[in-house]
Amino acid sequence: MLRVIQNIFLFIILVLVQVLVLNNIQFLGFVNPYIYILFVLSLPVRMKRWLTLILAFVLGLTIDSFSNTPGMHAFATVLIAYLRNGIIHLFTSIEEGNNPIPSFYSFGVGAFVKYVVIMVIIHHSALFLLESFSLTNIWLVSLKIIISSFVTILMILGIKSMFKK
Repeated sequence: MLRVIQNIFLFIILVLVQVLVLNNIQFLGFVNPYIYILFVLSLPVRMKRWLTLILAFVLGLTIDSFSNTPGMHAFATVLIAYLRNGIIHLFTSIEEGNNPIPSFYSFGVGAFVKYVVIMVIIHHSALFLLESFSLTNIWLVSLKIIISSFVTILMILGIKSMFKK
């Protein structure tokens, strides 16, 4: 029950920070960190896939409703939720009966950093490619993906390093 309350609190805090603070930050039109995906990245490893997908969809739709982006965040968030377990199993081996929350301490520093980097790059690539919906400015979109991913990764790793569990 405590984990459910923590997840609800994390959902609300991340949505508020994203909508009220980070969506209003635009540095040169390229940097827009999306730390709300930390919610999907922090769900327990053995959570049912259908529940993870529903939570990701609700999170993405919530961000979409505040950002006036019809379905783009929902798509990108559901995509990373769908690919999440496969990516986790690429870098770690979870013991049977164990249901850790992804972190530096449960995965190890190297595996957790790889997990976050891959997930953020997938999310940002899907989001920005869907946003541009064209390959005419692929260099500009690539630059936006790289810079925003870098800033988002730094923020997520910084936030996760503050908490022991």
